[in-house]
Amino acid sequence: MTDEDYMELALAEAIKAAQLGEVPIGALLVYQDEVVAKAFNLREALQTTASHAEMLVIDKGNEVVNSWRLEDCTLYVTLEPCPMCAGAILQARIPRVVFGAYDSKAGCAGSILNLLDDKRFNHQVEVTGGILAEACGQLLKDFFKQLRSRKQEADIISLVDYKGKNNNG
Repeated sequence: MTDEDYMELALAEAIKAAQLGEVPIGALLVYQDEVVAKAFNLREALQTTASHAEMLVIDKGNEVVNSWRLEDCTLYVTLEPCPMCAGAILQARIPRVVFGAYDSKAGCAGSILNLLDDKRFNHQVEVTGGILAEACGQLLKDFFKQLRSRKQEADIISLVDYKGKNNNG
């Protein structure tokens, strides 16, 4: 399979996240050309800071490979890893990361920083970014557009309720 094929699978995970009201980010871990773990964001459902798709897929991968070292794996994720996830990738000794959309606000695989290729660390990661970037980015844009729209609707309803209470009471 190609990077694009694997990213399509990661996108399918991201869509599952969106359907649950989670930020639509999906990830998968490939070991010896086989998908050994899939995950998507679950921060809202689990109410834990570290429930990013990358963190969850690393944990699942550790179980499958039976090691904290994921040295023969490639991690695919629909959005450029944040600082926390980049740190976990380094700690897991993952040699390669492939991501979809760039993240100009928190990306640490080249957008803001490149923690994954910082020579000061004892491990560096080969990074390939921009794979199916448009599809990955559009999923996020659509999600946040819907979220803002729902918030505006809720704000309007609250304002109407407030005014109604003031007029009637």
